[in-house]
Amino acid sequence: MPYVNIKITKTGATAEQKAELIKGATELLQRVLNKNPATTVVVIDEVETDNWGVGGETVTVRNAKT
Repeated sequence: MPYVNIKITKTGATAEQKAELIKGATELLQRVLNKNPATTVVVIDEVETDNWGVGGETVTVRNAKT
């Protein structure tokens, strides 16, 4: 049973976008590895930008600079 864990920041991915990610990851595993979609699990974790760091600073700080 394949398990895919997608981590994104909580910055406004819509329910439709998340559904598309789940569908796309499932289809990719079926196409590339011949995995059964019925047993493929996809989990999307949304992380607060204060808890996600890039280049030594939080995404909150990085976003404030742009």
